[in-house]
Amino acid sequence: HTPDSFALRYRMTDSSGLQFVSPYAFEAMQKVDVVRLAALSDSELRLLLPCLVRMALCAPADQSNAWAQDKKLILRLLSGVEAVNSIVALLSVDFHALEQDARKEQQLRHKAGGSNGESILVSQLQHGLTLEFEHSDPLRRLRLALSELLAIMNKVADSNGEFFLKSSELFESPVYLEEVADVLCILQAELPSLLPIVDVAEALLHVRNGDWFLCLLVANVPDSFSEVCRSLIKNGERQDEESVGGRRRTEALRQLCQMNPSQALNIRAMVVEECHLPGLGVALTLDYKPDSADEAVSPLVSYVSGLLLGTNGKVRTWFGMFIRNGQQRKRESSSVLWQMRRQLLLELVAILPRSRSTHVPNDTELDAEMESSSGYSGLREEHVVKASALLRLYCALMGIAGLRPTDEEAEQLLQLMTSRPPATPAGVRFVSLSFCKLLAFPTLVSTPEQEQLMVMWLSWMIKEEEYFESAAGVSASFGEMLLLVAMYFHSNQLSAIIELVCSTLGMKIVIKPSSLNKMKTIFTHEIFTEQVVTAHAVRVAVTNNLSANITGFLPIHCIYQLLKSRAFTKHKVSIKDWIFRQLCETTTPLHTQLLPLIDVYINSILTPASKANPEATNQPITEQEILNVFQGRTGGDGGKGRSQYSITTQLLILYYILSYEEALLANTKALALMQKKPKSYSAALMDHIPIKYLIRQAQGLQQELGGLHSALLRLLATNYPHLCMVEDWICEEEVTGTLPLLRRMLLTTPACKYSPVKVHKAFQNVVQNGHRLMRILEHLMLLCAGDLIPYAEALTGSMSLLLEDGVSRRVLQTINKLWMVLNTVMPRRLWVMTVNALQPSVKLLRQHRYTQNDLLVDPLIVLRCDPRVFRCPPLMDITLHMLNGYLLASKAYLNAHLKETAEFERQAQTVSNLGLTGQPDTPEVTREELKNALLAAQDSAAVQILLEVCLPSFQEEQQLGAKGNDSLLRSVQSGPDLPIREQGRTGALQGPHGSQQAKAESMVAQGVWQVEGGLLSDLREVQCLICCLLHQMFIADPNIAKLVHFQGYPQALLPLTVAGIPSMHICLDFIPELLAQPQLEKQIFAIQLLSHLCTQYALPKSLSVARLAISVMATLLTVMMRAKRFVFFMPTLPCLVSFCRAFPPLYDDVASLLVQVGQVCAADVATKARDIDPFIASKLTLKWLQYFSEKTKEALGSDVEMSKMALPKRSTEELSGADPDVQLCYCVEATFMDIIRISIQGL
Repeated sequence: HTPDSFALRYRMTDSSGLQFVSPYAFEAMQKVDVVRLAALSDSELRLLLPCLVRMALCAPADQSNAWAQDKKLILRLLSGVEAVNSIVALLSVDFHALEQDARKEQQLRHKAGGSNGESILVSQLQHGLTLEFEHSDPLRRLRLALSELLAIMNKVADSNGEFFLKSSELFESPVYLEEVADVLCILQAELPSLLPIVDVAEALLHVRNGDWFLCLLVANVPDSFSEVCRSLIKNGERQDEESVGGRRRTEALRQLCQMNPSQALNIRAMVVEECHLPGLGVALTLDYKPDSADEAVSPLVSYVSGLLLGTNGKVRTWFGMFIRNGQQRKRESSSVLWQMRRQLLLELVAILPRSRSTHVPNDTELDAEMESSSGYSGLREEHVVKASALLRLYCALMGIAGLRPTDEEAEQLLQLMTSRPPATPAGVRFVSLSFCKLLAFPTLVSTPEQEQLMVMWLSWMIKEEEYFESAAGVSASFGEMLLLVAMYFHSNQLSAIIELVCSTLGMKIVIKPSSLNKMKTIFTHEIFTEQVVTAHAVRVAVTNNLSANITGFLPIHCIYQLLKSRAFTKHKVSIKDWIFRQLCETTTPLHTQLLPLIDVYINSILTPASKANPEATNQPITEQEILNVFQGRTGGDGGKGRSQYSITTQLLILYYILSYEEALLANTKALALMQKKPKSYSAALMDHIPIKYLIRQAQGLQQELGGLHSALLRLLATNYPHLCMVEDWICEEEVTGTLPLLRRMLLTTPACKYSPVKVHKAFQNVVQNGHRLMRILEHLMLLCAGDLIPYAEALTGSMSLLLEDGVSRRVLQTINKLWMVLNTVMPRRLWVMTVNALQPSVKLLRQHRYTQNDLLVDPLIVLRCDPRVFRCPPLMDITLHMLNGYLLASKAYLNAHLKETAEFERQAQTVSNLGLTGQPDTPEVTREELKNALLAAQDSAAVQILLEVCLPSFQEEQQLGAKGNDSLLRSVQSGPDLPIREQGRTGALQGPHGSQQAKAESMVAQGVWQVEGGLLSDLREVQCLICCLLHQMFIADPNIAKLVHFQGYPQALLPLTVAGIPSMHICLDFIPELLAQPQLEKQIFAIQLLSHLCTQYALPKSLSVARLAISVMATLLTVMMRAKRFVFFMPTLPCLVSFCRAFPPLYDDVASLLVQVGQVCAADVATKARDIDPFIASKLTLKWLQYFSEKTKEALGSDVEMSKMALPKRSTEELSGADPDVQLCYCVEATFMDIIRISIQGL
């Protein structure tokens, strides 16, 4: 660089032409570049002498040879300058004494309250300050300048931020400015603690020529540049153009940045950070000349756009206030705001095509720009991005900062907005921004000529939209936005238009709905009528591969709004095909508008546009179209699912079907009133949709699918509860976990080497060649659930062969695991195939096949399987799983059927009863009650069948009769076995209860319930599986437990149910009600059930219910006849032993009851003994009872050996031939002995 390349900078400040330090000189000082300094002219060098002289004279910290050489060059440079001598003389003063005098003067002024009294630094002046300065020696010059500067600094400190301009002869005389500057620089350099540079800089703003002095001061201390600038900005005004002080501060900082242009952007950043001096930020941007000019966007546009469109609301408010306040003042050429507006207008006109500019402002610069512009008829491609940035900036200025455009600005803006860009993505963006700016600021169109220009431009948009979309290669074009705005105008959704405009412009601006009236008239009457809108919308092509990655306004937005406003049905335009095509053209991540589109489409299918025209609805998607979407994913030949449609499309179609069915049920009442019944999708269609498989796929794509997965789960829980069972979700975790994934890694090839035909053949000889089948099944276990779908039929179709004797348990367990894996992807079809495969052999020969609907109507079909299934635990587990699922599915089916038919049947009943009296409608509550009764009967029947399965079959009785093992059911009870007196109970059970219960009781007594011995038996495993299911059912609906126990079941099952079903404790809630039933067998069952519950759950509640049972027994004793007394007390008296075992405090109540029973029976025996005198018989009876009462007390109070309490043995013939009262006496006797025995064991 040479000094000739840098022009000297002059500024007219306070009517004085002063030379400022050039950037070249400042950079040389900053870097101490002696070569550059030597190249400076004498006038430039004069400004830097204070620093250079101090450099040459003061002892340096740098003792290197390089600096020694540089110092010689500086001395040589200074040797020819005359002013150096005066500066050297200034440096020869005793500054320590000067500083002490200055501090004393400061203290004196502080005591005097700041008044200009006696001065220590300067004695009484004989002449003016300027003359004194001229005739004084160096020391006095320093004292004069220091005194004046301290006075100004003190006044600044006391001004409380109010600006003042100090008239100082010393700083205003043009003759002595350079000498005063030298003194000022030397004082600050030698007395830095007394004169901090930031305080000196602040004081210089309050004198004339202060900006010049400040630049010289900083140029001589270049390291202080940033510190001085930050201090000046921090102490500055929030709005600099509002006051003289703000304008002076801005001008001073602007001069500093012109001296050091490399730091201008940093100083501008400080301005924004502090939110002070907005005019300075704009001025620095206007002064900034980048090394490489950006052809796209100018620095001014970038800076102002960043302030107004940034995320910092504080900055936005601060700069907006600058714009608003600046407009209120009279237009001034010196105003930074008007300079900014002029520059923006120049940039706008520069990119306008010449033919588009109809009015040129009267400005020489602008005229020059216009003359140089070409005659290109359209917007140049290289100008499109800059034009878009200018449009957004003017939108922000007008909408956020409240800028009121002048006529010339408005005219040029309109010309820019209605220009026609090239067909590029940037051109599409420009047209969208222009259109939104027209909507946001319709006042730009004020004359009929301008309105005509706008209409022509909108017509051009409609005509060229398709070409722009194809040529630019973008999916979101401005055509969709036009269509959307037209629909909003037709439906009077002005707030939606405002939201659309703000979204497109990327800023939140206030738009009054009333300002859109003119645009609404133009759109609805001249450009887009509603019929044109709907006809045009159907012809718009769908968006290929629609996803959330495609932003902007798409055809789907337009269709959604038209559907919402019911425009298609109003004008009888079919939109079904367009929606189906768009659903088929989707991919992940899911576009947010798809689910609302489906919802509003379903609403338009079911709800007419108006009551006057109930047929005005859209058509639903046909079943064939839906089947085509799922072709290949139904588990057929397509295997896992190689469909031409994406998983996103299939999930959306599934969502459509489920939402449609739910909405159909929800609108049943409204549809019935309109005598309109839309068709529901058939069950056959639903059977072909792999719902569970799709849900599993959606679960793995939750991030990409947005809210679709949760919406599908909600619909499933409502309409298909059997697909949302908790055990299924737990099983899925096992199937999709880490372990199965590691097992699948063992597969050397992705495909299975065994075909379904080979699997089927292997099943045919499962007994002899089970190892071959096992090898195939182990290989299938390595496949994922989707790959197993083709093998489903082969696995389920051969299940009946697994019921033969000799089939390996490992094969059965593997089949169970494979079935559970398949259940995670195709449960409904799998269940139907399994139920048909496990039918009894007679039905299989008849080839009777159940359908999904059959099983929904009657879930108990599942239990009408081959009886051998009930003793095959792995297959029984599958059967119970299906039973639970179909019971839930049946509930949902009946609920849906009730909703679907209720309103229409009631409507038909109302029509048929018109004119007839005495025939009221059937109350709706009756249908609901009937449905609930049917479901309760269904559930209770399932429970009763399962309980019956727990009983041993006749063959099991024969096999186990000879083994004499302990009863399996009794073994589940905790604690020692209770003694059961078969002598007394057998006869009782042969009474009115029939022989079936007697057989069950005898089986318990003989212990014949084991097949393989011990607890490891198929029967025991089946019982455990059944108890688990019953526990779930009882917890889900406690009323089922109540109903089943009111119905009753064999008493022999009570040990199993109480110990095996954890939720049996809920029976304690309704046992009092069961005891109150009039039927004797229900009362007996309640007491027997309570005896087991007390043993299993020794709770305070059990104690209170046991007390109630004893009280009921005592009451019944007083009212029962002899026959009923025998039937009731024979099975219930042994239960008292359980009461005493669980709750010893009941001993007294139980003993009292037994004595009462014994007294009643003994009295009856005595009256029937004809050979004994009644008086003597009664005496004997009393003695017998006293004997047992004393023995009982003795046993309870002392340690009595059991051998002494043994009863005499009685033969079977003696017992069976005895009188019922005698048998009951023997039973009382046995109960007494059992109570004594357990009390002694307890001790």
